[in-house]
Amino acid sequence: MDALVILIPLLPLLAAFVIGLGHLAGFLQGESKESLTADVAVGAIALSFFMAMTLLSADLLSKNIGYFSVGQWLSCDSLTIRLNFITTGLNVRLAALFSLLLAIVSRFAINYLHREAGFYRFYFVFCLFSAAMMLLVLSGNAVGTFAGWEVAGLCSYFLIAYSYQRPAATYNATRVFLTNRVGDAGFIIGIGLSYAWLDTVNWTSILASASQLTIGEATGLSLCFALPAFAKSAQLPFTPWLARAMEGPTPSSAAFYGAVMIHSGVFLVCLLEPLFTQSPLARAVLGLVGLLTVVYSSVVGRTQSDIKSSLMFATSAQIGLMFLECGLGFWQLASWHLCAHAIVRCWLILTAPSLLLYHFKKPSESKIPIWLYMASVQHFWLDQVVDWALVKPIRGLAHDLSYFDDHVIDHLMGVPAPALGTLSSLAQLEEESIGAKLHNNADKFAQGSGLAGKLTEWTATLMHWFEDRFVLRGIGKDAIHVGRQLGHAANQFEQIILRPRYLVLFVCITFLVAF
Repeated sequence: MDALVILIPLLPLLAAFVIGLGHLAGFLQGESKESLTADVAVGAIALSFFMAMTLLSADLLSKNIGYFSVGQWLSCDSLTIRLNFITTGLNVRLAALFSLLLAIVSRFAINYLHREAGFYRFYFVFCLFSAAMMLLVLSGNAVGTFAGWEVAGLCSYFLIAYSYQRPAATYNATRVFLTNRVGDAGFIIGIGLSYAWLDTVNWTSILASASQLTIGEATGLSLCFALPAFAKSAQLPFTPWLARAMEGPTPSSAAFYGAVMIHSGVFLVCLLEPLFTQSPLARAVLGLVGLLTVVYSSVVGRTQSDIKSSLMFATSAQIGLMFLECGLGFWQLASWHLCAHAIVRCWLILTAPSLLLYHFKKPSESKIPIWLYMASVQHFWLDQVVDWALVKPIRGLAHDLSYFDDHVIDHLMGVPAPALGTLSSLAQLEEESIGAKLHNNADKFAQGSGLAGKLTEWTATLMHWFEDRFVLRGIGKDAIHVGRQLGHAANQFEQIILRPRYLVLFVCITFLVAF
């Protein structure tokens, strides 16, 4: 029965391949082919659910070995990564639950996206996402889990930017994608440390060897895996990305951020329970981050003016409770909380479009202080704080490194000048050899007297500088540098005059002139 695990991620992957290839070939196009596309997608995900249920039934009957290996994936020196799967425990239970919810959402999307321009694109990405999530929860090693982790994040980007004609959708999709990449860096470091300290990347081997680690090693490894869990499950300071993800259609919001992907971080932490148990500090971090997220999301969620944003902050608050439960050692409670919350939140988001009246709390109606209300409406300016603390310093560092490269490294390495610049240098050398020295500012050759003479002298000096810098040296660094400065100045001027206060001033001046 363990071999059935292969079909669980494979069936949605094949459906994505069929839909993508059929659409590219021009076969799956138009309204007439929507039902065929939906049948392929829903059928594949439903069959994946039946395979997962069969595997779960065999696990409950103690018929499964517990793992299944397809074969070797890659090998490098002493590192060998096999394509293997876990066929018992929490992994199989979540595979059955997630595949059921994905099948329900895929069926719901048929009528919701009927006659949409991106109908085929949605089902292609959705099937690919389903395969990635099944790989994520069933993979027997950290590399396979990371592969599913990344593909699921990529699918999230595509569906947030589903209406890519709208600038807000593409901007929010990019912002969400980059935010999650911060957590992925911790995942990669965790994989590297697992191999360095335990000589393995298989989950079963990592968990079995966790007791051999020192407290420092267990803490470092636990925190490396906690970082991607916080980012993927929208815990502080990554929580604001969840509201940005609501740019996507409701079916993808229900699947990604209500039922399935948003719980990946909790799943990863529960999977690594023996590792976190070895580190009191890591458990304390889990509990503290979870508690802070609960407080933050509860306050902000009370002031949202649309139902989807309110549901998203309620989601992050509930997941914060799960992390708090893990930090306190209630691992079984956290896993059951995960399953129950996935079902309820998926149903709530799917029914959100049917609500005709959105609830909006005015400051006078709110039971929280006005200053707290205003801060929560702005999400406590968490995005702006992150930009100021991380994005701006990194951008400044990049500018300084670019300046150092242009003005120090290029000179030390002897970067060759453009051909025209070289010719200009040869011409100046020839001038010096014959004693002309026309390029020397101290030369008295072009000296005028009187007002007319001085104007002519200044004009000649200006033209000589222009010819030397822009004509003889061609497109050298001086011209590019000056052009960049002019462009930067023009952009700054444009940004200044487009500020609201200056626009209002210009409008007032226009009215004064008119009257």
